[in-house]
Amino acid sequence: MKLLISALEPSANLHLKMLLKTLEGIEISGIFDPSLGLPLYDSNEFSVMGFLDVAPKIFKAKEAIKEMVFLAKDTQTVLLIDSPAFNLPLAKAIKKRYPNKKIVYYILPKVWAWNRKRVKKVEAYTDIRASIFPFEKKFYKDCVYVGNPLLDEITLTHENKKHNRISFLPGSRKSEIKKLMPLFRELKDEIDTKKTLIIPPFFKEKDLEKIYGDTKGFEISYDLQKTLAKSDFAFICSGTATLEAALIGTPFVLTYKAKKLDFFIGSLVVKLKHIGLANIIMDFEGKKELHQEFLQEDATKENLLKAYRNFNNEYFIKNAQVLKDILKHGSVKNLAKML
Repeated sequence: MKLLISALEPSANLHLKMLLKTLEGIEISGIFDPSLGLPLYDSNEFSVMGFLDVAPKIFKAKEAIKEMVFLAKDTQTVLLIDSPAFNLPLAKAIKKRYPNKKIVYYILPKVWAWNRKRVKKVEAYTDIRASIFPFEKKFYKDCVYVGNPLLDEITLTHENKKHNRISFLPGSRKSEIKKLMPLFRELKDEIDTKKTLIIPPFFKEKDLEKIYGDTKGFEISYDLQKTLAKSDFAFICSGTATLEAALIGTPFVLTYKAKKLDFFIGSLVVKLKHIGLANIIMDFEGKKELHQEFLQEDATKENLLKAYRNFNNEYFIKNAQVLKDILKHGSVKNLAKML
């Protein structure tokens, strides 16, 4: 089977890698990481790290959509993964040209957080909606919960014993990292144990000083799963890493800082009780929060140290299992059957 793929984000390519291990007799084309095959475009070409970088990407995206529509002619199925800003216009263009072409959308736009108008577009331009959160059925009337990819990808479990290590994850975007690193440096000096800074694998070693500033006193790790599994506690920026920590079973708190204007605008648009994925899942299921969240002015050294020192480990372990039970299983096998 010929499969046209659009996977722009590093996380999307990680999920795609797991999927391709399950599928047999597949010929792929499109946008993805070159390590997975020979793409039309390397997904890294579409990464946007700042506002000044957006404009040239818009022109590239329009050209890429035209070429992807051309490739769609000779493929049986189209697989779109996340990235709605690009994938929804792509789906629309393909459906306009080839109305009967099967389009599968995996990792749906997060309309439960904002921009619920996208629901109509997703349902109009795609044939199968593969959801990774059970509660998304409340928003997409005929989506199918296939499972969560992290349950396929996480192979380690936190051992409930002393490791003498605290991990710090300041995010994967430069703006997040630069906001949190000064706070994490303050925290580091107050904690008498090993301190490990977990770096996303797509950051090059030569760029670390420019992105992270002074990392003296931190061990450096590029292996999130292995490091979290051997950490007593973690301070984590919001994002998928919070859900990964919860599923591994590593105690943590979420901390997040943004520019005041950006946070204010975000709070007007996003109508959620929490920002951590684990907590959001628990909220939709009517459960209590799994972990604490410290945002903006509340993200202080004093508050984070207090949360660390007074952490209720028994409560966390119990409810981390509740979270796993909600998600049930991984997504790869069910998605492969759909394709």
